[in-house]
This record gives sequence, C-alpha cells and structure tokens, in this order.
Amino acid sequence: MAEINLRAMQKKQSGIIKAVKVGGELGRRIREMGLVPGTEITIQGRAPLNDPVALRVMGGTLTLRNNEADHIIVETTEEG
Repeated sequence: MAEINLRAMQKKQSGIIKAVKVGGELGRRIREMGLVPGTEITIQGRAPLNDPVALRVMGGTLTLRNNEADHIIVETTEEG
C-alpha cells in the first residue's frame, strides 16, 4: 500500500483518505463533501481530458477537479 495524491489514482483504484492538505474555503468545502481522513474512495472514471475525476464515496458519486484532488492524500488498497 502506498500513499499517493488522489489525482494520480487510476480508474477502479481504491484507497482510504489519509489527509486533506488545504485550509480555508477550499479545505472546508472538500471536508463538507465527506472527503475526510478515514473515508474509503474508489475512482469511477475521468472526463476525456482527465478533468474532472469521478469518485465513489459512501455509496454516492462525487466529482472533483484536478486542482481540488491535488490536496488529497490517499493510501491505496488495490491497483487499478
């Protein structure tokens, strides 16, 4: 298991959020979406130009732009 940036994850790859490394309004918004340390996520897919990325989180689907995903560190649990 490796810790990587959420942006670097591949389709179908899963992991557990280890840290959200941004504060202020963006950090608050990311945390309000449920992306907090300990949350399990799976990459569902990406748009044609790789931005945004679609995630499976707590039974729902969420999309993040790459500049938001850059602030989230994930410990991977399976390879995509």
